[in-house]
Amino acid sequence: MANNTRARRKVRQSRALGIALTPKAERYMERRPYAPGQHGRSRRKQDSDYAVRLREKQRLRAQYGIREAQMTRVFEEARRTSGLTGENLIELLEMRLDALVLRAGFARTIAQARQLVVHRHIMVDGQRVDRPSFRVAPGQLVHVHERSEKFEPFQLAATGAHRDVLPAVPGYLDVTLEKLQARLTRRPKRSEIPVTCEENLVVEYYAR
Repeated sequence: MANNTRARRKVRQSRALGIALTPKAERYMERRPYAPGQHGRSRRKQDSDYAVRLREKQRLRAQYGIREAQMTRVFEEARRTSGLTGENLIELLEMRLDALVLRAGFARTIAQARQLVVHRHIMVDGQRVDRPSFRVAPGQLVHVHERSEKFEPFQLAATGAHRDVLPAVPGYLDVTLEKLQARLTRRPKRSEIPVTCEENLVVEYYAR
């Protein structure tokens, strides 16, 4: 029952934000490509600049499944880093451990990836890490603990079962799926990160 409730909530959130956050939401939105509620089919009134920026920030947060406080911290770091703040923001978010577990194909959704990390199934360079926000450095190996490899979710993942709902493995990851291993070979570039976001609007939101 709890799983069904969470799934319905994700579908509703996906429709409100206009972006599929789970495979189930994607299927639902293909059938009903409009916002939830009795006025979902009607044309939206012109949103204010603030509302547009807020929604874009919410879309980015939802795709990584992070809290506002986490987002704010990463934004401040991105702002202090040389280069474009918006690109830095997404590149730093992409180096989170839960994001890379998802990109590697070990999980089907960001929520599942976070759960695998929290439950101590995931290792980085041979050390268990239970913080989804852990920043993986280029060159580090992300892999499943050997005692966890026999569990059904990982057995399915090793066969490539999630590939039908995930984007192609990005160029910054070297994945050996049958061994449940993925190495971050370099820092991700914004242009190759499979996230839907107009990051300039997110920057404008926080710079207000």
